[in-house]
Parts: sequence; structure tokens; C-alpha cells
Amino acid sequence: QVQLVESGGGLVQAGGSLRLSCTASGRTFSSNPTAWSRQAPGKEREVVAAISWRTYYADSVKGRFTISGDNAKNTVYLQMNSLKPEDTAVYYCAAATLVGSIYENRTYDYWGQGTQVTVSS
Repeated sequence: QVQLVESGGGLVQAGGSLRLSCTASGRTFSSNPTAWSRQAPGKEREVVAAISWRTYYADSVKGRFTISGDNAKNTVYLQMNSLKPEDTAVYYCAAATLVGSIYENRTYDYWGQGTQVTVSS
């Protein structure tokens, strides 16, 4: 059974930074797509960053967010800089068992419980 556990969310002022972590048990990240997806109140969940053989960033976070992985720790990170109030959302870690469109939520089979990120203006 695969479990994904996120951490690192919290409250930060606009312009600040946070680093989210996602640690997997039961599998490794090294060969399959892994993503960070977020859902704001009243909005659909969207993939904001993903990593497999390449990386993907949504236009709204490009240049501010960086996804990276540490295979030895079985952990994927999302470094978020220059945060904006519109980045406020629950952030989910997701992992796929098969290669697909890494920018689509439907690609991912396993999901964490989510971590809240709140950016105040």
C-alpha cells in the first residue's frame, strides 16, 4: 500500500517562502511521475508542478515554484517563493503508477491528505 504524507504548509505573508515535503512509503519516486496539485475554495484542483523525465509548471507558478526529489529519502519537495494571496489553497502530493500527461490530475493514482497553505496580503 502506497502512502503519501505532506508537510510544510502554514501561514505566510505575501512575498514569503515555504517548502512543502512529500514522503512516500511503499514505493519510490524515482521512476514514476510525481506532482503537487492544489485546490482553492470554489475552484477545481490543478496540477501546479510535476516531475518525471521532465518537469512541468503551471503558468501561474512558473519562475516562483521549484519541484525536486531526493530518492535517498523517498521525498519530493515543492519550494515556493514570492508567494501571493492567490496561492492560498490546500496542496496535495500525488504519484502515478504509469506515465501519462503529468499536468493532468487524472494521471495520478495516489494522493496525500493535503496541507494548507495560506498567504496573507
